[in-house]
Amino acid sequence: MQNLFLYFLLNSVFCLLMVAGTTRAATIHVGKHDNSKSINRAIAQAKPGDTILVHGGHYREETIQITKSLTLIGLENPIIDGQQKHEPVAIKADNITFKGFTVKNSSHSALTDVAGIKVYGVKNVSITDNVLDNNFFGIYLQNVKNCHVENNRLRTYGETERLVGNGVHAWKSDSVTILNNEIIGHRDGIYLEFVTHTHVRKNLSQNNLRYGLHFMFSHDNEYHYNIFRSNGAGVAVMYTQRVRMEHNRFEENWGDAAYGLLLKDITDSYIEHNTFVRNTTGIFMEGSNRTLIEQNSFENNGWAIKIFTSCMDNTLRKNSFIQNTFDVATNSGKLNNTFVENYWDKYEGYDLDKNGIGDVPHHPVSLFSMLIERYPAAMLLFRSFMVTLFDRSEKMIPSLTPENLKDDSPLMKPLPIKTEKLSATGNSEVFRRRKGVEE
Repeated sequence: MQNLFLYFLLNSVFCLLMVAGTTRAATIHVGKHDNSKSINRAIAQAKPGDTILVHGGHYREETIQITKSLTLIGLENPIIDGQQKHEPVAIKADNITFKGFTVKNSSHSALTDVAGIKVYGVKNVSITDNVLDNNFFGIYLQNVKNCHVENNRLRTYGETERLVGNGVHAWKSDSVTILNNEIIGHRDGIYLEFVTHTHVRKNLSQNNLRYGLHFMFSHDNEYHYNIFRSNGAGVAVMYTQRVRMEHNRFEENWGDAAYGLLLKDITDSYIEHNTFVRNTTGIFMEGSNRTLIEQNSFENNGWAIKIFTSCMDNTLRKNSFIQNTFDVATNSGKLNNTFVENYWDKYEGYDLDKNGIGDVPHHPVSLFSMLIERYPAAMLLFRSFMVTLFDRSEKMIPSLTPENLKDDSPLMKPLPIKTEKLSATGNSEVFRRRKGVEE
């Protein structure tokens, strides 16, 4: 009896192992062995965990609905074309990889946020090595967690903000990584709203109509080693707490209301080792408190920093101010912020004890910059003898410039700023490999 029981037990285990062996992940080809070239049909046939290899070709289907945990890999640059009629790709399941496609020509809508690739309320999605061309929104992450967006190239061609959406858009999401993407021509290059614990690294965001990167109500995030070039404004951080902004480059953001970095009602944040070069205003601060601005370089800007009276308890330390038209501008004579050990190329003091620190304080706010804040048309007098006379008189008998806005320990030499060099024409290998994709 025992032998019979043992026989049935072993036989059952063997059958279970056989069944488990037959349920391993499969690979499905589309466009090579499948003459119908239907990605949606392959998804319908696939089981969770399968891999779908899509071969080169032009795929014009209704929205590609990915509703299972699958890996979709494009070979030889397959094109998914929305024909300006629908959303090309919709991801609606956890644990999905989408890699190696060109996604183009989504529909446009003023009522719904249509995207080239839209991810709906899921987690653990990876979107890598894709080209997104002429879509309303590029990649849209809606209520997601632990998603990864890397090595994608996004470009669109709208001439006004209402005709185009954002490049990478994340809403109500957590733990997103946005790495090594190139984003051109969108409303905002990258937009984060109600987003937490997210990393934005090594992206090139340029020629976007509004901001290169835009935060709204998004706490505990960081962005490092990015380039924000020639946007309506470089980066806007609004109504946000605890953001780290390090090793970025803000350049060529010009215009009446253009800034390298706009800080609006933020607190407890860090701005370190960044370069602000050739912007109308390097940093514009309003209602921003308890922020450390340290070891940044401000070069050849119109205004290096504009800091309003509503800003309190900020510390600006060991920054370098070089060849800016105005180093600091403010709208009041009283400020509760600390400037210490910065380098000012306009400093005319001396260092008798040779310790590298000036022996007399530096007042970075000029009388003429205060005049410009009240009467912008006075800029016509810039570089005139009258302006020189104003500033010299103010230094001798200070009265209008804020007495407490001063650096008591100005540096005699600028500190080096360490930033990682990114390519000016694309900062990841995928862009160099895929030069054949239409611009």
